[in-house]
Amino acid sequence: MPKDYAKSNRKSLDMEQLQDLRFTMVMELGSTKVTVRDLLNWRGSQKDQKDGSVIELDRVAGENVDLQINGKVMAKGEVVVMNNHLGFRLVTLLNPEERLKNL
Repeated sequence: MPKDYAKSNRKSLDMEQLQDLRFTMVMELGSTKVTVRDLLNWRGSQKDQKDGSVIELDRVAGENVDLQINGKVMAKGEVVVMNNHLGFRLVTLLNPEERLKNL
């Protein structure tokens, strides 16, 4: 084993050691399944472009969105607008047992 990856003598990790870990966070508004034909029809031809096509998702307007960390749902929240940017307001966080189960 390379020296950089030598096993630590610590018995447990503390929060300070975890603070610099990076992960991918995604807010999922909803999802749907479409055919390739439908996808291509949304684009349309150059002269008959279909800008403004609406894609129906599997969520009701106003319903909370999922916050995913590394592809696993960890919380639910609301989409908010802050300084002309979309943001996320945390509403519920999965309890620790559910979060660990999702890892």
